[in-house]
Amino acid sequence: MTAKILVLFDVDGTLTPARKLIEDNMKCTLENLKKHVAVGIVGGSDYGKIKEQLGGEDIPKFYDYVFAENGVVGYKKGELISAENIVSCIGDDNLQKVINFALKYMSELQLPRKRGTFVEFRSSMINLCPIGRSCSYDERLEFVALDKAENIRLKFLQALRKEFPDVGLQFAIGGQISIDVFPIGWDKTYCLRHIPANEFDQIYFFGDKTQPGGNDHEIFNSERTIGHTVTSPEDTVCQLKKLFPQIA
Repeated sequence: MTAKILVLFDVDGTLTPARKLIEDNMKCTLENLKKHVAVGIVGGSDYGKIKEQLGGEDIPKFYDYVFAENGVVGYKKGELISAENIVSCIGDDNLQKVINFALKYMSELQLPRKRGTFVEFRSSMINLCPIGRSCSYDERLEFVALDKAENIRLKFLQALRKEFPDVGLQFAIGGQISIDVFPIGWDKTYCLRHIPANEFDQIYFFGDKTQPGGNDHEIFNSERTIGHTVTSPEDTVCQLKKLFPQIA
């Protein structure tokens, strides 16, 4: 290839089943892809979770870029290039108002079951989870089906936006079971700040939550990226092989 190309991937639902480890077929596809283009990750989870899902300590050596927490925490070839903190941006008072409102809202939801960790604090965002992040995989799938039928997260997101229109926060549906809360502008396009405009001729992005309100929406629609919506890791592999036939 003569063009300089970077391919960025979401993690959950794009490279891996939600919160599961990367599978061998995807690993093989990415290894073949990396022979021809640069490869990067931009996920909503923290760096530790992304490392766990994608291969542990080897990921800084393999991926050209690894962006965690929507890109606010970023690594280039294993070197830290970005790290921000939500508290320093919006303050503890505003953050506590959001957390208190969210806990009250979730406490009034009647679900088939609830588990632990309803609010997860990350350095650049907070993650709100009505069922609780410690749910089992089967319980997660049960909630996914219920959420599709009853729009539990969408209604929660709308309530948050209505309650906090002027705090400077953005609310986005993240993954399968939660909502991400972060300062406006700290969506996944944040990672593009750390990729010089002259470094690549084309930047492709693959993600599954590209619809309005999804946490892939902004980067999918960025003028700097060529966006691809996928429905599963298997669909990601299929689309990659069509786009880059030399890896098939």
